[in-house]
Amino acid sequence: MDSHRDRAAELRRDRHENNLSVERALRDFADRHPESRRRHFDARRVLPGGHTRTVLHHRPFPLTFVAAHGAVLVDADGHEYVDLLGDYTAGLLGHGDGRVLDAVHEAMSTLSSVGGVHPHEVALAELMCERFGIERVRFTNSGTEANLLAIATAQQATGRRTVLVFDGGYHGGVLSFAAGPSPTNVPHRFVVAPYNDLAATRASISKHGDDLACIVVEPMLGSGGCIPATAEFLRGVVESAGEVGAVCIADEVMTSRHGRRGLADLLGVRPDLTTYGKYLGGGFSFGAFGGSVDLMDQFDTTRPSYLGHAGTFNNNVATMAAGRVVLGEAFTAGVAEVHTARGEEFRADVAAVLERHELPVSVSGFGSMMSLHARATAPVDATEAAQRDPALQELLFLGLYERGIYTAPRGMINLSLALTDDHLVQSLDALDSTLTDISDAAR
Repeated sequence: MDSHRDRAAELRRDRHENNLSVERALRDFADRHPESRRRHFDARRVLPGGHTRTVLHHRPFPLTFVAAHGAVLVDADGHEYVDLLGDYTAGLLGHGDGRVLDAVHEAMSTLSSVGGVHPHEVALAELMCERFGIERVRFTNSGTEANLLAIATAQQATGRRTVLVFDGGYHGGVLSFAAGPSPTNVPHRFVVAPYNDLAATRASISKHGDDLACIVVEPMLGSGGCIPATAEFLRGVVESAGEVGAVCIADEVMTSRHGRRGLADLLGVRPDLTTYGKYLGGGFSFGAFGGSVDLMDQFDTTRPSYLGHAGTFNNNVATMAAGRVVLGEAFTAGVAEVHTARGEEFRADVAAVLERHELPVSVSGFGSMMSLHARATAPVDATEAAQRDPALQELLFLGLYERGIYTAPRGMINLSLALTDDHLVQSLDALDSTLTDISDAAR
């Protein structure tokens, strides 16, 4: 009993020291970035919070970036950073890829905004169907739109309304379940099941099966902490959906970068529909959803009755041309396999650094996506991911930032193709130094 009390007291002291260290780190951050601070408060005159993307907020204020090249970002105060965030998986190619810039310039010089069908959308559709093993595809402006349309596709096909999602899941700004349903979510009839818990998920499916239109699942929780699904769980979800006549939608907006055909394929499952986005637009807004002929041909406008799917920029020339470069040149299936393996190696290197320090910090992920967690063991679901030391998490973020490494405040890391081996070594050294300073401050 005494040992438990001693350990509890030790944890309270550590948290107190971490909180004091965070306040010092925040002051140092503000002192080091006066121009970004000025621009932040200036932006707040016209943008609520000083930005238009909630995930970019962090204390004391987000930096303003004024330039980027390859895997390097430059802030308004002239500081350079190795970009380990990769724009939350959208920046797979790095910054200023010449192949994309040339292709977009050439395409826009010829076509621009034509308000009609053009060769680039057909060519990109062919690349996507071949690469990801889908029969039909339609383009949208974002992964959010892709998921909304996939859900609508399932509801129309089944005549049902209920949508099963998972705790910690994120399928777009209006389909967020990171801490329970968001007030800005679309008003679907949602059922939320625990991630990686097949028994509980099957119970929910059984309970709501008569009205269950679809199950939307990420093969790895992205925003929820880079927590991979177990193969047993994902296969069980797909099988259970089929048993009740529901459509299984794999949200691979982030995870289609893994391997030749995405993480679902690597885990041995074939969903009915798959959604795509992020990096496939080569830095431009992009989304897509695809799957079987039976489901997708509901949008076939040559049929007497069909589902409408409008969108002025669905097939915008810039995105279509950039996407062709991504799949056709920059990120071929072979490159994807190598990049996934490189990510696995880097995550192992990160874990080795963490093991050298007596701090409750762990790493989770798959391939080129991973996340640092201020907890002793890597989480397996959203509940565990939330059980972390928030002060320690903030110290990790600020410490890496101070050392020229850009990650997400929540610990997310996404490797781009532009990162060199030297960049990765620099990042590991920065992590080691950050952990050392945190440990020293707690003594």
